[in-house]
Amino acid sequence: MYRIKTLNSISCAGLDALDKSRYIVSDEIENPDAILVRSAKMHDYEVNPELLCVARAGAGTNNIPVDKFAEMGIVVFNTPGANAEAVKELALCAMLLSSRDIVGGIEWVKSIAHKGDEVAALVEKSKSQFVGPEICGKTLGVIGLGAVGAKVAQAAVALGMTVYGYDPYLSVDAAWRMATEVRHAKDIDTILKNSDYITIHAPYMDSTHHMLCAANLYKMKKGVRIINLARAELVCDDDMIKALDDGQVACYVTDFPNGKTVGHPKVIAIPHLGASTPESEDNCAYMAAKEVIEYIENGNISNSVNMPSAYLPRTEDPRLCVIHKNVPDMIAKITTVVSGAGLNIENMINAGTKGRAFAYTMIDVPSVAPGLEDKIRALEGVVRVRTI
Repeated sequence: MYRIKTLNSISCAGLDALDKSRYIVSDEIENPDAILVRSAKMHDYEVNPELLCVARAGAGTNNIPVDKFAEMGIVVFNTPGANAEAVKELALCAMLLSSRDIVGGIEWVKSIAHKGDEVAALVEKSKSQFVGPEICGKTLGVIGLGAVGAKVAQAAVALGMTVYGYDPYLSVDAAWRMATEVRHAKDIDTILKNSDYITIHAPYMDSTHHMLCAANLYKMKKGVRIINLARAELVCDDDMIKALDDGQVACYVTDFPNGKTVGHPKVIAIPHLGASTPESEDNCAYMAAKEVIEYIENGNISNSVNMPSAYLPRTEDPRLCVIHKNVPDMIAKITTVVSGAGLNIENMINAGTKGRAFAYTMIDVPSVAPGLEDKIRALEGVVRVRTI
């Protein structure tokens, strides 16, 4: 039986995917083989030596010590795209809220509720103060064309907008899914200079920290409207507030309120609702569970943030799974040990990504002789070995 520990409440859609005849699932499990987590902080979490993987039911992994776990041979998964529909819908809502002063209008109507029979006349007299432009015919710039950004771009095209998309890491699969009407921006300046609305769907990393700062905000059209449902750190709050005060930015919608932005009259602050739908929670939990199952039972890795993706069709042979440093000559060393044990390699895959510190090798062999794992484990650069 495999032991799965939950650190947060995980949707039944994920828990039910774990075969109860093979998996024990509880928030009280000791020495788990895998952990399912949502937002629980794991940076100070003491892991047991048996822990094979951690699956985050969501896209962000800031709550998990990804690099530390890689060094320990613990695979960290996330669930990209599982909440894409929910975030897409909120992005469209945010764009409309930024354009028409719907929030201000609703709050104003509440403020005159005590006027009784005068309300209808007051509404007709004062509604012009909440006027805003239509989005049809305007230009939207989408920064980041992953699972969410691509959906937003597609929907905006259907709403009659001119759409520019920018993503230096656009995958071939994502490109095939993109509507032909989405215009390819070769650099971010194309987005900044042409867009009436800009929505960010980029990952947070050193290179994207404060990507929307004064230098970029003042390249934009005056009166641009900006939506950030991706990561708080992608936008410099101090520069954004100045741009709002100057009228350079007409409205900023953020899903990450803080003390600097929450009180500004031109900021619409949403309480981190991007993935807050029951469908999204179900999708994330199910995807996380399936990633755990595939890795534990077959050794295959997909959607890992600290290990390369690797897939090898399963046979009836035992499978050696080796996590090791991504350095020259590792494959030769591992296969030499295997052949030295008199074993023929029936099937094999090695996965390593340029610039990534760790690689992963799976080898199918007819049998696993006693001591073989220990011999591979003793090789310099090998982090973890297990047999399935």
